[in-house]
Amino acid sequence: MHQSERLEEFKKSVYNKFNIYNSLFLNLPYQNIENVGMLIPLLLNHADQGLKSGKNPEEILDIFFRDYAKIDSERDRIDFMFRIIQYVERQVVLYDSVEDAAFPKLQKHSNSLTIRDYFQLVDKNKKWDKVSDKLSTFSARIVLTAHPTQFYTPAVLDIISNLRSLILENKVNDIDLVLQQLGLTSLINAKKPTPLDEAKNIIYFLRDVYYAAIGDLYAYIKDNIGDVKFNNHNIMKLGFWPGGDRDGNPFVTSGITKDVADELRITLMKCYYGDLKTLQQKLTFRDLQDELSLLRGMLYKTMFDTDNYLGYQEILDPLLKVRSILVEKYHSLYLKDLDHMIDKVKIFKTHFATLDIRQDHSVHYKVVEEILKANDYIKDSLEELSKEELIDVLLNKGINLQKQTFELDIVQETIQNILQLSAIQEKNGEEGCNRYIISNSEDIFSVLFVFGLFRWCGWDEKKLTFDIIPLFETMKGMESSSATMEELFNIPAYKAHLENRELKQTIMLGFSDGTKDGGYVKANWEIFKTKERLSTICDERNIKAIFFDGRGGPPARGGGKTHRFYAAQTKDIANNEIQLTIQGQTITSTYGTKEQFIHNSEQLLTAGLSNNLFGKENVISKNSRELLEQLSDLSFEKYDALKNHDKFIPYLENKSTLKYYQKANIGSRPGKRGHKKKLELSDLRAISFVGSWSQLKQNVPGYFGIGTAIKTLKDQGKLEDLKLLFQDVPLFKALMMNSMMSLAKCYFELTSYMKDDKEYGEFWTILYEEYLLSKEMLLLISDSKILMEKEPISRESVKIRENIVLPLLVIQQYALQKMSKDTEFNDLYEKIVIRSLYGNINASRNSA
Repeated sequence: MHQSERLEEFKKSVYNKFNIYNSLFLNLPYQNIENVGMLIPLLLNHADQGLKSGKNPEEILDIFFRDYAKIDSERDRIDFMFRIIQYVERQVVLYDSVEDAAFPKLQKHSNSLTIRDYFQLVDKNKKWDKVSDKLSTFSARIVLTAHPTQFYTPAVLDIISNLRSLILENKVNDIDLVLQQLGLTSLINAKKPTPLDEAKNIIYFLRDVYYAAIGDLYAYIKDNIGDVKFNNHNIMKLGFWPGGDRDGNPFVTSGITKDVADELRITLMKCYYGDLKTLQQKLTFRDLQDELSLLRGMLYKTMFDTDNYLGYQEILDPLLKVRSILVEKYHSLYLKDLDHMIDKVKIFKTHFATLDIRQDHSVHYKVVEEILKANDYIKDSLEELSKEELIDVLLNKGINLQKQTFELDIVQETIQNILQLSAIQEKNGEEGCNRYIISNSEDIFSVLFVFGLFRWCGWDEKKLTFDIIPLFETMKGMESSSATMEELFNIPAYKAHLENRELKQTIMLGFSDGTKDGGYVKANWEIFKTKERLSTICDERNIKAIFFDGRGGPPARGGGKTHRFYAAQTKDIANNEIQLTIQGQTITSTYGTKEQFIHNSEQLLTAGLSNNLFGKENVISKNSRELLEQLSDLSFEKYDALKNHDKFIPYLENKSTLKYYQKANIGSRPGKRGHKKKLELSDLRAISFVGSWSQLKQNVPGYFGIGTAIKTLKDQGKLEDLKLLFQDVPLFKALMMNSMMSLAKCYFELTSYMKDDKEYGEFWTILYEEYLLSKEMLLLISDSKILMEKEPISRESVKIRENIVLPLLVIQQYALQKMSKDTEFNDLYEKIVIRSLYGNINASRNSA
């Protein structure tokens, strides 16, 4: 479909519907809200015109309050701003609901390659054998995280789901009623969520969306692949971090991990119970009743007692027995329904989603050090041991941690958690919890410390049912990753462990901290090359490399168009499985409904499967590699200079919302690692780092350095080479198009008043000039007239969302300006800054 037709469909299904239903807000019967609803369009226009004419937020709002709202008292103005925030937050919810409702219709007109399209391509190319072989072993795993970029409560998620359904049916009166409900429902957490709260919020999607969606996706593939023996129930797997991710979160305890594992299992049993109840209403035949009733009764008991659990075979065997009788005696009536449930049991087993454990390497270093001190291997420090001695202790020395206690909480907690993992596997099955991830891995001890801890906690190293996964996320970690893995593979004890794990090695690469450390182009190019090197090393040893990508929402954290990213991988990168983290707003915006989940899962599968099957392979020539290397180095040089600017951290601390992220009741995890008084970049979490740039509408991590790098090469006469690179190298095109999205979400007019700031004016100008240059250079090499020219629907969606929250952004900057003058209402202005974070985050959908 032509762009103009797609835009017309978007206008009808999204833009017009949003405007119609948005008008209903004006009729909500709440005190003073009518006035707010009528004044917001005036404020939007006044703010837009004011910012473009060079006025700062304080001037804009002071004029607005004086000439339009007729509010003189500062306290009354503050109250009015809070009402604007509440109003706009609900507009965002409405727009999300309208856009989600339109998703199926818009996707019909897209160029995305679905499984259905893929099967049609197979028919044309006669490659069924290749496809069948690949599908029988291929797998995609999405790992859900609780990183604090999404705060909707289950109550609000239910409202959004209800709104979606009503919008599809155009039930205006019912929509009006639900909008009234939305107006009276709090959108934010009254208190900071616990890790268990976060887990339950994410389990909402497992129960209400993914259980049915994955079952239906599997059924479609099974029915259409043309292979009657197809039984790859791992084709779509779910991972889960809330409750297991300890990295920088002291509130995730061994008790929380156990509770979350129980919650996952119990929720799955409720899903099975519901399916079985429905099935029993169809399978009303005498010889089936005993088996069905007995299984239903057993499932019922597991739903209310965490100590009462069923094994995988205890659920599957009765269903298989019923199937046999159904075929033999009852003409296979409703066999397809029964098989559908059996397939879901084979997919989810007793775990629903695999609960990953994650901890930072520095914590393990401290834990091992304390253990060796207590057992008289060292006096004070691990540095007392040579490398060979430390390896020997970790692999060969017998230390029994089951009978030891330690004063330091982190040591005791780490040990207690590892001790309980076998009990979790007993209840939820091995797949319930069988992956241990180590953040900030930089050498072999990141893996060996964990290996040793498992040994000392009583795990038989020959039966260690855990994958130990290093996470290389810094530039240093990625540079040394090849040598690290090579050295590990040469250790007999570790090689034996891999043989027990089917010779598979999962390696995680972190985009978020990589970008924070090395800049956008450098980080992505280094990750790409690291994958190629690690693939070669594993292939030489007959080890299957599986890459697990720590991707966030926005391009600056490895997000953007996921399908485009995976389709751009070369044949030199292992393609055994796709694994990636899905977090925050991306859970709701990309995988939040059944239709979205199925579509985007198909995108993952087709991206992974299409490599080498259709068309030419992705190959990056020597000349293209040299050009990418130059771009990487030049952009890093520019970004590194910014990172080392003496105003870099102070600017974030004093001119952005950085320090307010921690005060918002969004996530359970602290905003930074460690307890240093002076803030350092290495301690900053990528979420608050990237998110703060997003709140400023500057999005620095998503493009900074690209403009300078391209212009430098252009001035060397390489413009045509750069244009060819954009056209011919999918990786480069994917990166640049994601950067164009980051640039499209910038709005430097919001903070242009900072250019006159005595302390930060020069620094702001550096940011602005690189923004202008990056925009100019990207339009030049892509032969585009506007940003996101080839993505009209996404472009229009971004524009609408940015307009919705412009009043919030202006209010946020206004409050920050007021606080810099230390007024008597500083506490209230701080609350305004914090409250405005929420709407801005959700409107962007991939802001942090």
